[in-house]
Amino acid sequence: MEQLQQLVKYMASGLVDRPEEVQVDGRRRGPIVILHLRVAEDELGRVIGKGGRIAKSMRTMVGIVAARQGLRVTLEIEG
Repeated sequence: MEQLQQLVKYMASGLVDRPEEVQVDGRRRGPIVILHLRVAEDELGRVIGKGGRIAKSMRTMVGIVAARQGLRVTLEIEG
């Protein structure tokens, strides 16, 4: 789970102007991991992207890494 959190933080930090405000928390229940990504509210659009494209790409990448570890992941993005 730590690897998934670090991946999300790395991706989000590269998208925002204030990477020090990026926070990723996670919970695990068996094979299911729920990650909460928090960024500054005024930078939420940078992480979500036009039409949600960036958020979808982040979820896909994290999902692939999780699947290789035998996990399922949900990524929730908050401002």
